[in-house]
Amino acid sequence: MTMNGTGTVNVSALYKKRGWHIIFPVFLVSVVAFLDRVNIAYAGMTMTQTLDWLSPEIFGAGAGMFFIGYFFFEIPGSLVAARFDACRWIARIMFSWGLVCGLMAFMQSPFQFYLFRFLLGACEASLYPVIYAVLFLRWFMADELAKATSLMLTSLLIAAIIGAPLAGVLLEMQLFGLLGWQSLFLLEAVPALLLTFVFYFGIPDRPEKAKWLTEDERRYLVDTFAEETQRKNRAKSYSVWQAFTDKKVWLLCVIYFGQALGFWGFNFWMPQVLKGLSGWSPSMVGGIIAIPMTIALVFQIFWGIHSSKTREKRWHVAGCMFLAAFGLAAAPFFTNPFISLGLITLTCIGVYGQLGIWWTVPTTFLSGAAAAGASAMINSIANLGGYVGPYMLGVVKTNTGTYDLGYFILAGSLACSGLLMLTLKKTTAPQTEDIPDASSEEAG
Repeated sequence: MTMNGTGTVNVSALYKKRGWHIIFPVFLVSVVAFLDRVNIAYAGMTMTQTLDWLSPEIFGAGAGMFFIGYFFFEIPGSLVAARFDACRWIARIMFSWGLVCGLMAFMQSPFQFYLFRFLLGACEASLYPVIYAVLFLRWFMADELAKATSLMLTSLLIAAIIGAPLAGVLLEMQLFGLLGWQSLFLLEAVPALLLTFVFYFGIPDRPEKAKWLTEDERRYLVDTFAEETQRKNRAKSYSVWQAFTDKKVWLLCVIYFGQALGFWGFNFWMPQVLKGLSGWSPSMVGGIIAIPMTIALVFQIFWGIHSSKTREKRWHVAGCMFLAAFGLAAAPFFTNPFISLGLITLTCIGVYGQLGIWWTVPTTFLSGAAAAGASAMINSIANLGGYVGPYMLGVVKTNTGTYDLGYFILAGSLACSGLLMLTLKKTTAPQTEDIPDASSEEAG
């Protein structure tokens, strides 16, 4: 129980309220976003059989083209959302990407493939920075962010656990006269369109608008967030431009670039690689992939809670990157599908386990429009690695006949990002440990 200016607030009960009313709806959005972003990875198992123009290089370039669209529209979208209603902006994002996802079912040429993937990225751009750096900063305190963000980002693994088997089944079915991969794109577009209305009309973007809070709870949250913002600003007040030009922000861009290169290179190609090694059917591959994703899910929840309790971030993030690097580097030395599955499990734990923790780092020294803009810049620039990773693997496969060199490059990228993460200095601020230091006096 905590006293505020008007009464007593049950902090534990208040967190549960925000969990159901804020984290859970955002969790659902993220599940759908990840399904629609990576369904191309599973569709690729059968698209190559019906689209004779779809070479490994074209597939890799098209899969990664999503992030080019992201790059151009991420920062403007995040700055708009920071100034206005974040939840209605999320609704706009969902509606537009749902439409484009449906169009993917009807592509007939490399140009259309590239165009639809680019538009999907452009439409979805700013979703996660708006969640991390705008919406959650209005709803969760500094010592709650790692836990809240990690719980929300379990959505990525839930999406894989649900989406992989579902995709495998759909790929072997023909609905309404459409091929399996076409049905996959159409059906997975529908939830995004439905959730649009939930977020536009039903989710408040800040405590002042929440009818399900008591007056004491509302005042407690508003006052606490105002105090935290003042504390950050006393350490160093960042304008949007200062955030864009800050060396710490650019270092985070570099770290996340290497992380994204490994993450997306692994995710977009893993189903096809496993299918090629095992000879299993698409539905079998989809079902099997759910196993390492489930293990990674349990670890991600535990790791986010552990980081919040210990208030340590650097080693929690870097250790996961090193583990993922090991899993990828070892993969070329084994052809047994079950050993490969074990290495996939290690890689899944590494690339997914630290995501929630990672995205609390920028917001430990930035707030408001600066946090939104910087998070968007980090995500947009670094996610160019999401283009480089899949495309690089496709080029390697086309020119060498194997993925081996590509896997070594992915592993090296993750390892370098882990090492750079450890260069971030601790701050002496009691509420924000293990974040980049701006100076001996600054909590940044």
